[in-house]
Amino acid sequence: MSDGTSFLFLTGTVMKMDTVGRAAGAKYECLLFDMDDTLYPLSTGFNLACRKNIEEFMLKYLNIEESEVPRMCLELYREYGTTMAGLKVLGYEFDNDEFHAYAHGRLPYETLRPDPVLRNLLLAMPQRKIIFTNADKAHALQVLKRLALEDCFEGIICFETLNHPPLQPPALKSPILCKPSLEAFEAAIRVANLDPKKTIFFDDSARNIASGKAAGLHTVIVGNSALVPGADHALRSIHNIKEAIPEIWDGDEEQMEQVIQAAAVETVVLA
Repeated sequence: MSDGTSFLFLTGTVMKMDTVGRAAGAKYECLLFDMDDTLYPLSTGFNLACRKNIEEFMLKYLNIEESEVPRMCLELYREYGTTMAGLKVLGYEFDNDEFHAYAHGRLPYETLRPDPVLRNLLLAMPQRKIIFTNADKAHALQVLKRLALEDCFEGIICFETLNHPPLQPPALKSPILCKPSLEAFEAAIRVANLDPKKTIFFDDSARNIASGKAAGLHTVIVGNSALVPGADHALRSIHNIKEAIPEIWDGDEEQMEQVIQAAAVETVVLA
């Protein structure tokens, strides 16, 4: 478990539920957050920058015809959850770490700024809070550090978690396990020892929301003011969470106020 001073990158070891006591009086026990385009807005341009990097990798290292790269990149993403997963299905061989370093390591992280409003909200929530991302752990750490949210989450379920050998089902559509596959959600639920009925999942992707609902989670589409299939709530911005889902704080209003006051002067930054 995280002790508040470091991240736990969840692997095949099932987590114990010893932090749920914090939320004893709450309706929900855990809040499961996507990261990219969920904790920060799509308008940052990270999505497009990442796609550009992936297209350059395909052209430079996989020798795919330049005229085919943009279409192929998008189609594989839509079909397999990530372009990387689709490339593996097609038989392209490359090192996963090198792919991630090219796709994410060259992103303009300096454009991300600390988000004290979101930080205060997260620290005020009594439930367990876990990141669930398809990205690699290095990218996850860098994003959370830039947003000043490093100590707001108990752990991170990332590429390395989902593709840890004990977690992979014997028969997969792709050799890479990732959202929106139901198997990825089942692996996340298992490794984090979640009760889906008492867990809320936040994501900006409609297809991830649909899979989350199929896995039994409560679901919130972020970055959209309209509900999508499978969504229980819709948030135009993650900052609207208190107004849209006040039951997260049911019976915990006093603690919320105390934490927000403390967070206003907290300056701890973790690596």
